[in-house]
Amino acid sequence: MKMVVLASTSPYRMQLLRQLGFPFHVAAPQFEEHIDQAIAPELLVKHLAGHKARSLAESYPDALIIGADQVFVNSQGHILGKPGNFETAVRQLRSMAGKTHTFFTGLSVYDSISGEALTDFVTYRVTLRPLSEEQIRNYLRRENPVDCAGSFKIEGLGIALMSRLEGEDYTSLIGLPLIKLTDFLAYFGVHVLQ
Repeated sequence: MKMVVLASTSPYRMQLLRQLGFPFHVAAPQFEEHIDQAIAPELLVKHLAGHKARSLAESYPDALIIGADQVFVNSQGHILGKPGNFETAVRQLRSMAGKTHTFFTGLSVYDSISGEALTDFVTYRVTLRPLSEEQIRNYLRRENPVDCAGSFKIEGLGIALMSRLEGEDYTSLIGLPLIKLTDFLAYFGVHVLQ
């Protein structure tokens, strides 16, 4: 099997990739991401995922390198990043409560031997319940998701914030769309079920 490298330091992406049951390496991408509000989110996440994957080609010249990136677009169409701190997370969740929002997750698999890449994106929509200030603050104190786009962890207590989830692959909401990744890996000769 070809060497597989995950170009990410995200513990959430590492945990998801482990689900596929094959060995892989992890390395921090050598790419500084920049969120540009003027770029359509689907193009932005594809661009970021592709650059993350290609950024490790020199370090791993004989590997399949996986890059992924995610942006959260609120109901007003604005791209929101990771909150970074408690009070920003409070403001984000307050503005999101009772509304539907979209996550765009970009995925790229780059073959550093051939230089060929497959790159695409997946969307997932979430609708939050109406939430009180107390509920928001209690949630944030319990889970502290300041490193997560959207200020919640769907794989944890964040599910209690939701009234509806819509999409083809729930793993895209966590940050690594495994259904599409399985297809991409198969294209490059890595068959997860063999």
